[in-house]
Amino acid sequence: MNRKETAQNSENRKTGRQPVRKAARSGAETAGQGRLSGPAWGHLLLDWYDANRRTLPWRTESPRDPYKVWVSEIMLQQTKVETVKPYYANWLEHFPTVAALAAADEEEVLHQWQGLGYYSRARNLHTAARQVMEDHGGKIPDTREEIRTLKGIGDYTAGAILSMAYGKRETAVDGNVLRVFARIYSIPENILSATVKKDITRLVVEQQDPDRPGDFNEALMDLGATVCIPGQPLCGQCPLEGRCQARKEGKEGELPLRITKKDIPTEHISALIISRNMPEGTYVLLRRRPATGLLAGMWEFPGSLEKDGESTEKGEDLLRELGISGKPDHPALKTVKHVFSHKIWQLAAHTVTTDSDPALPDEDWQWVEKKDLPGILWAGPHKKLVKLVP
Repeated sequence: MNRKETAQNSENRKTGRQPVRKAARSGAETAGQGRLSGPAWGHLLLDWYDANRRTLPWRTESPRDPYKVWVSEIMLQQTKVETVKPYYANWLEHFPTVAALAAADEEEVLHQWQGLGYYSRARNLHTAARQVMEDHGGKIPDTREEIRTLKGIGDYTAGAILSMAYGKRETAVDGNVLRVFARIYSIPENILSATVKKDITRLVVEQQDPDRPGDFNEALMDLGATVCIPGQPLCGQCPLEGRCQARKEGKEGELPLRITKKDIPTEHISALIISRNMPEGTYVLLRRRPATGLLAGMWEFPGSLEKDGESTEKGEDLLRELGISGKPDHPALKTVKHVFSHKIWQLAAHTVTTDSDPALPDEDWQWVEKKDLPGILWAGPHKKLVKLVP
């Protein structure tokens, strides 16, 4: 053993870190657990993919359209495939090309996105489409350096577009890929750590078929989504069962190790459904959220953050501030839970009927006729409260 290897092994013992990089290159001890030769299993995965690939609407063309790959990948972030399918079809009907998306106004874009959540994804997609038109002559860039300059495109999305649409040998490492490799190589460390992600990305590069990089990336995604699933994987259906070190060690149900921040705060929010009857119909008071921040620019039923059971009292304070007569009903008619990436909303709906018509604070407050409510760009879970309007 040479001096460099001795020093590295000493460092590994100090940190408790397994020598994944060395194992991946040499095909020797992988993650300190077992042996797996470099590129030996890539063909097994592609053979399985050719026979079992999922039929998805964004895979129908060959060669793949980079715009359609881009849209599908952005929609699929933190969203299930079956949920995305109708949204994808509707999106392409309204914005069939990057030029059409760039020419649309933001409200129309957000309206077509409504229901998918994480609206910053739609805003970023819209902004990036305009970047493509203004800075790249309408052509989605085909190099990592250029495509990474587009708003909202990170390493994963860049790799997906470049490999699937342009045939570039780029990786697209998502949660499915991390899970698959953690099991194949029996990696005992947190797959969400930057170090392990980097190691797995290098392993993907080593295994990737240079002639079919896009198919290889999608094969990994399909395997992780349908066979090497969270919890108890379907090992009997896996083309790599005989090569999987976690399977050999009986650890397939234990891996991967995934450590996240578990404490997500919950906000209890009262929502006042304030309605008044007019000869021409029923009108409901709505408030537009601030232009920046969570659910920016979307409409909601006015209300306030609850504290220590004070929702009714706070609701009455808000009504007095607005000059609106009436009292919120109690208890709440309905409670809706909505989970964001960084917080949870518990939204309690209270109805108020009034005959008041006060001057509203500004244009972000509006009386909207009940029949027009379905077309409103609603802020998250507020759309679920529309049916409570009397």
